[in-house]
Amino acid sequence: MLWPRPAKSVVKTGASREIVQAYPYRNACPTWVWGQLIDAASHSITFAGYTNYFIWQEHPRLIERLAAKAASGCSVRFLVGDPDSEVTRRREEIEGVPLTVGTRIKITLDALSKLKDKARVDARFSDEHIALSVFSFDSEMLVTPHLSSLLGHESPMLHLRRLGDDGLYDRFASHVSALWEGGRPVWE
Repeated sequence: MLWPRPAKSVVKTGASREIVQAYPYRNACPTWVWGQLIDAASHSITFAGYTNYFIWQEHPRLIERLAAKAASGCSVRFLVGDPDSEVTRRREEIEGVPLTVGTRIKITLDALSKLKDKARVDARFSDEHIALSVFSFDSEMLVTPHLSSLLGHESPMLHLRRLGDDGLYDRFASHVSALWEGGRPVWE
C-alpha cells in the first residue's frame, strides 16, 4: 500500500469495523435511528436497559409496534432491574432525582403488561446490568455503558453492527444472554 498511515486513519480495521456510530450521550442518538432499528428487526428485539423507561416516552405507539413485531414471529424481550431490590435502592440514592429508578422500572412494567395482553413478550428481572444497557435489533445494537453517577441519557452510546464472530457485537450479545439466563421471570 502506498499510503498506509493515511489509509488507516480513515478506514476502520479490526473490532472498530463494527462501530457504526458513537454518540457522546445516549440522547444524542436521533430518535429515527431507534425507530429504524425497531421497524427493520424481524427476528429478535431485546431491550436490556435497567429501566427502559425512556423508550416508552420517545417512541409513539411502541406497544402496538412491538405487538405487531411479535405477531409476525419476532422475539421481543425485556430485561429490567427489580424495582424493589437493594441495587435499585442504592442507585436511587446515587441519582437523587425525583423520578426514581424504581418508579421508572414500574412504568416499564406497566407498559409491558399492556403489551403482554396483545402479544407474546418475554420479560425478566436482573440487577446485574445496572451499569450497562444493551438494546439489540437482529444484527445491530445500541450499547450504553453508564458512567458513575450520571443518568442513562448522559452516558455515551455506541451503535454496533455485527460483521463477524467474536467482535464487539458478539461480546455484548453474550453478556446479555448470560444475564437473561440468570434472570427471574417477571410473570409466572
